[in-house]
Amino acid sequence: MALGGNPIFNGKNFRGATQAPPVPQAYGHNNYGQNQFGQQGYAQPGYGQQSMSNDQLQQMYNRPAAGPAETGRMTFDDVIVKTAVCLGAVVVGAAVTLSVALGLASMLMIVGALGGFVLALVNTFKKQPSPALILAYAALEGLFLGGLTRVLDTMYPGVGLQAVVGTLSVFAVTLLLFKSGKVRATPKAMKFFMIAIVGYALFSLVNMVMMLTGLTTEPFGLRSGIIGVVIGILAIGLAAFSLVMDFTNIEEGVRNGAPERFSWTAAFGLTVTLVWLYVEIIRLLAILRGDD
Repeated sequence: MALGGNPIFNGKNFRGATQAPPVPQAYGHNNYGQNQFGQQGYAQPGYGQQSMSNDQLQQMYNRPAAGPAETGRMTFDDVIVKTAVCLGAVVVGAAVTLSVALGLASMLMIVGALGGFVLALVNTFKKQPSPALILAYAALEGLFLGGLTRVLDTMYPGVGLQAVVGTLSVFAVTLLLFKSGKVRATPKAMKFFMIAIVGYALFSLVNMVMMLTGLTTEPFGLRSGIIGVVIGILAIGLAAFSLVMDFTNIEEGVRNGAPERFSWTAAFGLTVTLVWLYVEIIRLLAILRGDD
């Protein structure tokens, strides 16, 4: 599980991605449909080639240009489909831990958390995306989320469903704001985000150490009471802005003609952010319920 932020696109913002090769043209013709040797292509057929009539040439030139899908470039549809596949793997993994005994679910949750963290690092630093490793990460995170939901929903009935609704709501609102142009990943916003995410990561690390060493006996460590609520709201805001960064990178990838395989990178980044967002929301709900 990602501790915070979304480093998935670091170094993979598609600006360095080479575009897919252009559609090959007929031998001996330049980009303007003229023969390179000053002759019309239908006047003298090449070796082993049949001459083309004026009508055939006109039909060929009237054909619509090849779109991104035909030229092997990333499209929004590719990203949507692959993200849906990744989220499907998360749901399958979560279904496993939600359907087994609580003790086994807790063990699988730990396996999913550790395995997902390792694969998150592997997929982040791989130069080329690996669909198998990305789907394996999604399935392991599903084990973790299912186990976490099982534990917290036993303590506070209903928080699991509330967290799912909350995650989908934040995602939808963020996407609408991004599409409307009201929220953008500007350099100033990015600078604030980096400062906030570093501070949040340090706080999470200190909190985890205190919980493991017994310096705090609260269920969520320092993230209890009013402090826990404030930190939770801040973390949800950071995760939402991470979605904006993901949308920005996807938009740049499509606009710059990134190769189609990088749609897996985009799907992976969105999955990481949505997992983080869900964890923050269900933890905040549990904190609020625990203070009742």
